[in-house]
Amino acid sequence: MKILSWLLVIVGLCGLVSVRILEDQIFYDPFLNYFHEADYQIAFPNFEWGKLIISHIFRFALNLFFSCIIIHFLFKNKEWTIQGAILITIIFAITFPIYLYCISDKFEIGHLFSFYMRRFVIQPLILLLIIPLFYYRKQMMLKNSNY
Repeated sequence: MKILSWLLVIVGLCGLVSVRILEDQIFYDPFLNYFHEADYQIAFPNFEWGKLIISHIFRFALNLFFSCIIIHFLFKNKEWTIQGAILITIIFAITFPIYLYCISDKFEIGHLFSFYMRRFVIQPLILLLIIPLFYYRKQMMLKNSNY
């Protein structure tokens, strides 16, 4: 059973990596090339708000799904999986409107700030905080149960 759990964690990781590798084929994001260029003197890309928003929400849903698989099979705790999903959703709910504002402002607020807001929107960065948090919680629970 432990082997199956690790295989499913690997499946979740492969899913996240696949979302990243296939991002230019799966999602509508005219800002991919804009942020890949080191020269911000290039023209601000034309885009469609509706397609952009739907694409980012779809990408978030895929990242959330694969992140929940990882959390669930690492810790085998349904409540923690739900808590992780809620935390990831809260971060997205905070950063997505900020990123949309950055776009509407044509990144006048700053390219670096906009770049990092975009990272929180399109990448499951919060997962890098949740896993150590839950691991620490698990260790504390084990420590307290030994007393």
